[in-house]
Amino acid sequence: MSTQLFTNAHIATGMPHSTAATTAVPQDILVEDGRFAEIGPDLPARLEAQGRDMSSAPVTDLGGRLVCPPFCDTHLHLDYAYTARKPGATNSSGTLFEGIQRWSETKSDLSIEDVKSRARTAIRHELLHGVQFIRSHADVTDPNLTSLRALLELREELKDVVTIQIVSFPQEGMYSYAGPHGEAGADLVEEGLRMGADCVGGIPHFEQCRELGERSMHTVVKLATRYGRLIDVHCDETDDPNSRYVELLSSLAYRAGIGVRTTASHTCSLGSADNAYFFHLTELLQAAHVNFACAPTENLYLQGRQDTFPKRRGITRVKELTEAGINVSLGQDSMQDPWYPLGNGNMMIILDYVLHLAQMMSFEEIDDALKFLTVDGATTMNLGDSYGLEPGRPADFLVLDASSVFDAVYERCAVLRSVREGRTLFTRRETIDSAFDDLIPEA
Repeated sequence: MSTQLFTNAHIATGMPHSTAATTAVPQDILVEDGRFAEIGPDLPARLEAQGRDMSSAPVTDLGGRLVCPPFCDTHLHLDYAYTARKPGATNSSGTLFEGIQRWSETKSDLSIEDVKSRARTAIRHELLHGVQFIRSHADVTDPNLTSLRALLELREELKDVVTIQIVSFPQEGMYSYAGPHGEAGADLVEEGLRMGADCVGGIPHFEQCRELGERSMHTVVKLATRYGRLIDVHCDETDDPNSRYVELLSSLAYRAGIGVRTTASHTCSLGSADNAYFFHLTELLQAAHVNFACAPTENLYLQGRQDTFPKRRGITRVKELTEAGINVSLGQDSMQDPWYPLGNGNMMIILDYVLHLAQMMSFEEIDDALKFLTVDGATTMNLGDSYGLEPGRPADFLVLDASSVFDAVYERCAVLRSVREGRTLFTRRETIDSAFDDLIPEA
């Protein structure tokens, strides 16, 4: 049996709205055969009292640093990464719809090797920032399904270091897209599921008319039910307060009994909808138990382009959804593509933005904030018992350069160590603050 002991760690509790977001007493972590065996204070002494011989087990002193589950990026486009500088890909207006047009015009020369190479670079950045779980959309509005084939290969090749869920996503619409040989987007989405995609995608607000958008939502739920897959829809990514596809998707998922397996991504329109509508919608969302994935940096950049002032922030109602008990997770969305020129996979930056934009800055909310990147992300991805700091579960965790959740958020701290199934993926040199002790002594 392979045994490891990690000592002297503060644990992010993950308990919603807890006044003890971080364990006050340092904890020790016993890992056996790649799984958590025990977590608690004074483990070496207790194990010795039980007659356990730990003399040959490696011991790592974590120095009072914060330990939390790995980060989840629940909305990303790996196939688009680093395409922003391709000839013809420049998005002059900075709008969602021009981004889609630029991608449509420049994606014809994709190859599996090219997609995998760019995606590997993006994944490396995410891993170094503590992400071990990624949900990536793969554009299937391409008769060759190049992006999907590439990401399916990558999912298998990198499964020991990162879990990738793939969405069969019709970027140009289920019913508005027509391929060169008459292929409909809906048919290509279904082919993607047959090939092994984990989730059914859609983009109803991009369809040519409301009726086609509604038809696509019915198709999404039917396909998810038929193939037993998750759902993740680009839903209402618009400032139009009358874009109501999240309501239809939630109702259909509720009636099909698959609300917990359903995610509505973006839902920017809720930031423009009036309170009377949102109040009514909240009851349905609570009953359906659907998830929301918010991409704050990207939608801050893309939305509100038709506004002068006042200018909308472009994100969904994260604070109100959270207070209503509805699960919200976060995503990087883009890394240097036609929709967004930045993005480096650092989810602490994404968290920082959403706390500011949603005005979730009370001490209680800050102490609770890591859940957006951890347990809430795992809920969106439907990870179940394969995730979390619990005995019997895979020993996946991060060591952050902080001693509390508040300090981790306040400092936008770095990841010092990433562990997956008991194996250390990487370590990073600890803080250089000590180098300044002689220069600027503390008062």
